[in-house]
Amino acid sequence: MTETSSIQFILEPADNDRLANLCGYLDENFRLIERRLGIEVNNRGNNFQLIGETANIKAGRDVIEELFKETLGKDALNAETVHIVLQTKANQLKDEKDSKKQDDVVITTKRGLIRPRGYNQKKYVERIVSNDISFGIGPAGTGKTYLAVAAAVDALERQEVRRIILTRPAVEAGERLGFLPGDLNQKVDPYLRPLYDALYEMLGFERVAKLMERNVIEVAPLAYMRGRTLNEAFIILDESQNTTAEQMKMLLTRIGFGSKAVITGDITQVDLPRGTRSGLRQAIEVLSDVKDISFTFFQSNDVVRHPVVQRVVRAYEKFDATAEGNSAKSEHSNKTKQGERHAS
Repeated sequence: MTETSSIQFILEPADNDRLANLCGYLDENFRLIERRLGIEVNNRGNNFQLIGETANIKAGRDVIEELFKETLGKDALNAETVHIVLQTKANQLKDEKDSKKQDDVVITTKRGLIRPRGYNQKKYVERIVSNDISFGIGPAGTGKTYLAVAAAVDALERQEVRRIILTRPAVEAGERLGFLPGDLNQKVDPYLRPLYDALYEMLGFERVAKLMERNVIEVAPLAYMRGRTLNEAFIILDESQNTTAEQMKMLLTRIGFGSKAVITGDITQVDLPRGTRSGLRQAIEVLSDVKDISFTFFQSNDVVRHPVVQRVVRAYEKFDATAEGNSAKSEHSNKTKQGERHAS
């Protein structure tokens, strides 16, 4: 939520005629300042209090003090003068906020501001904003899906897109779940639960339910994307390491005009049948040099969950690297022995 503050100041000299000129008829000048800067102006005589965002109330004080100077020796403030002073200050304020936004990447949702943590998260959000297709690749707990959903909600609230489509492949993570009772939604909901959780946190349960009833938000298995053209949509493909090469190509070719796609995944946790190549791995090779497509690779030090998760990820990375090294040595040794046998 945006924090508000207040400042108090006194205009000198205490000249009632000049103060009346500053206020305008029925305080119309103050009401205009309030509307343009989004602040509250209160005064008793020459004692003023301004309430609002810190930058806005500072700008309001500058405007009031400058207009007070303009009242010296004048019968009435010209409406054009009030507008020019306000416009100049409003433009300065906008430039300052735009400059700050370049340094401080923030996603705005109804539940408050979401700030990326660390360099990789910041670059990830920047790339989502500036590219048509963005990949977020890395271990669990690095905020890939959460930030993607936040960016989608932000785009929807600002009417940059007309709907949000969240999808992931329905692949069993090693277990054999067997027959699941219930209708189709009840069967696939367990696979999509992380996406629902992020939506509920940012929009609230009731609003998400209403938006889903109107198909403004759609959560569906990846198979349901086939044959569709998705215009003016923010598409998130989660757990993309479990897509086949054909599924990944299918989704990427569904993207229509005015749409944006974010693909997230962890190439170390592929649950596809043995011998099936991950569509995410192939996409990294095929699309790395394509314009308007970005890749952000997260590491174990980007994990923002419990500290032990970071240590778990690092331990597995070390184990996998050692296993690969041993495998390579074994393969080299076998080839050497075969060569020696042929030579003899």
